[in-house]
Amino acid sequence: MAPKLRWTDTTEIAIALEEARPDADVVNLRFTDLWRWVQELPGFADDPQKSNEKILEAIQMAWLDERT
Repeated sequence: MAPKLRWTDTTEIAIALEEARPDADVVNLRFTDLWRWVQELPGFADDPQKSNEKILEAIQMAWLDERT
């Protein structure tokens, strides 16, 4: 069984987001969308309330790194 993703798994989340949403505009992404998209990922199993702006920024930056 695959390990469950948590908010702090920024690199793994970024990889999964790139696979799930390859056409997303990562630079102009709204954090509300990012927050929802992360929770929709298969294997994501963390408390939605444990997210914050710093975590979402880290996920966004990791996603940008993944794309380049």
